[in-house]
Amino acid sequence: MNIVFDFGNVLVRWEPERMFADLFEGDEARYWSFWRHVCPLEWRNRIDAGEDIATCIAEQQRLFPDYAEAIARYDTRWEEALTGEVEGMRELVQHLLDRGEHPVYGLTNWSMETFPKARRRFPVLQLIDRYVVSGDVRLVKPDPRIFRLLLERYGLRAEETLFIDDNGDNVAAAQRLGMHGIRFTTAENLKCELRTQYNIIL
Repeated sequence: MNIVFDFGNVLVRWEPERMFADLFEGDEARYWSFWRHVCPLEWRNRIDAGEDIATCIAEQQRLFPDYAEAIARYDTRWEEALTGEVEGMRELVQHLLDRGEHPVYGLTNWSMETFPKARRRFPVLQLIDRYVVSGDVRLVKPDPRIFRLLLERYGLRAEETLFIDDNGDNVAAAQRLGMHGIRFTTAENLKCELRTQYNIIL
């Protein structure tokens, strides 16, 4: 079985609230309104799909001038949202690589302006050298085309490939293409599912 890992909140923790803690001062309603209306998923996906970050931020600041400082932080303070490796995942990936029975790959939604910096910072990301980054190919999950590109680039068969992601929509998209899928929660739960569903013992 080929094993494909998402990166954010599977291998490294992504906690964007850390960027804005002092701005919203515990006002969760205002914070979530900011994500829904000022920097919504559609806008963030443009960045993950390879659009220039500075250009996207400037456009949004013109639309929402009262939030100009908060919007700017999506560029200037994004590294604060990467709060460490997900517990147990570096060891899990390393174990798979050491055994060599299940080839390991990556598939992530991430801007190519920021991904190289994150990869240098976190050893778990350096373990995987076969991967597809959305910002490089200008496609974002759950678009089926990015999954097909991964399979084609590395000569993988969908039915022999397991995709692991914390986002259920992305897992479902992979499954619709005939891939296996696991929604990630913790390293321990993943080990259990690998063992019980695929007889992969770590």
